[in-house]
Amino acid sequence: MRDIKTRKISDLFAEYPFLASFFNDNGLDISGREELTLVEYFAGFDEDEIEDKAIDGENLIHQIGEFIRQMIAFLGKEDDIVRTVTILPGNDKSGVKEQFDKLVIRQGEVICIVGPTGSGKSRLLGDIEWVAQGDTPTGRSVLINSNVPDRKWRFSSADKLVAQLSQNMNFVMDLSVYEFVELHAESRMVENREEVIEKIIEKANSLAGETFSPETPITSLSGGQSRALMIADTAILSKSPIILIDEIENAGIDRKKALSLLLAEDKIVLMATHDPVLALMGDRRIVIRNGGIFRVIETTENERSILSTLEKMDQTLLAYRTKLRQGEIITKVAGT
Repeated sequence: MRDIKTRKISDLFAEYPFLASFFNDNGLDISGREELTLVEYFAGFDEDEIEDKAIDGENLIHQIGEFIRQMIAFLGKEDDIVRTVTILPGNDKSGVKEQFDKLVIRQGEVICIVGPTGSGKSRLLGDIEWVAQGDTPTGRSVLINSNVPDRKWRFSSADKLVAQLSQNMNFVMDLSVYEFVELHAESRMVENREEVIEKIIEKANSLAGETFSPETPITSLSGGQSRALMIADTAILSKSPIILIDEIENAGIDRKKALSLLLAEDKIVLMATHDPVLALMGDRRIVIRNGGIFRVIETTENERSILSTLEKMDQTLLAYRTKLRQGEIITKVAGT
């Protein structure tokens, strides 16, 4: 951020429109003084105004700078785009060094993490979320855009590298779906709020097995509907560049559409899964063994053809699940 002291107020407002709220909240009128610098503006107050409004020009300029910095961090700028996340090797639980040079994950990729329960999948995800610098039990380091990351990814509450979608989601707020999404949109200071809210609800309904209306209380949503709403909300409103999904196979939603939606918003998707359909949907899969990265496998063309067969089987299972939910009698298995 350039030195704000010597810049015209009109230029500052043009670059940082949110600055108007700071001036309004502090009772500072700039009418007719837009072409002054901040130093000139605060120097122009007479003694009575300074005493009446308790104006401390130097302190207020400092506050303005801090306000701009925090708002930039909250809203996100082009410089904050995460194009790559690079994992440098550490050690497994036995202290054996991981056998890879570096693992680069790119924007728009789906990476699946597979391995037995307790193998260390969560530890890998934790290293990425914490932006490890050799200071976690694995000894791994994580780079952002090939560089040692800015400390904000670790310590800023406004800048979250990872948005997590956990297996179980329970809402406790007494809000409708519309009010819930509206609250999040307001917190992100979205300009075309109505359009964004409608888009999120529409996308969520395209993912869910059962549709819901904007007026539906969020506490009434099923597990699948809740997951669908949060995926759509995260894809469209969250500025976290990495989305972590845990066991989406149990969510009761259209998994393929969910991944397509997240990727359309230029996210990096990391998915811990035991589902072969999801594992083969990924561009690559990281195999975890004994707490270390044992192998990185790129999905082959042959696996893609197998995926097509698995998806058909999955659709058959989904059809039978729907029949059971609707109280129908299962009389035969398809294909027999």
